[in-house]
Amino acid sequence: MNPTKQHEIPKVSEYCKLREVCGLSVISEEAAEKGLPQSVFSVTLRQNNELVGMGRIVGDGACHLQIVDIAIRPDFQKRGLSTIILSDIKEFIDKKVPPSAIVSLFADVDYLYQKFGFDYPIRSKGMFYKRS
Repeated sequence: MNPTKQHEIPKVSEYCKLREVCGLSVISEEAAEKGLPQSVFSVTLRQNNELVGMGRIVGDGACHLQIVDIAIRPDFQKRGLSTIILSDIKEFIDKKVPPSAIVSLFADVDYLYQKFGFDYPIRSKGMFYKRS
C-alpha cells in the first residue's frame, strides 16, 4: 500500500521527529513553529495518518526559493517516495514560479536531484552559516 500524498505543512512535532529519524540536523520545536508556516509549498506522505515522508520549498515565492526537508522515514526508503515528493515540487516550480527565479538546494546526495534537472552551479558557490 502506497502512502497518501497531500500538499500540507506537517505538524511541528512530527516534522521534528521525522527529521531526527532520518538523520537530518535537529530543528527545535520553537524554530519549527516559526518556520513551517512560512513554507511556499509542502508535500507530505502519510501511512495510516503517520508522517513517513516530506519535502518543502521555502523562500519569497518568486525571486529566490530553496528546496528543503526532503526526508523519507528509513523503513519507507527505496520505494521511489523521494521521487514522488520531488515530482510535485518540480511541478509547482514549473507552473507557479517565474522562470527568472533562482531555485537552490543543498543535499547529501545528488543522484535524485540531477534526474530533475538540478546541476552544480557554474559561476556561483554554495555557502552556509550555522550559528553555534
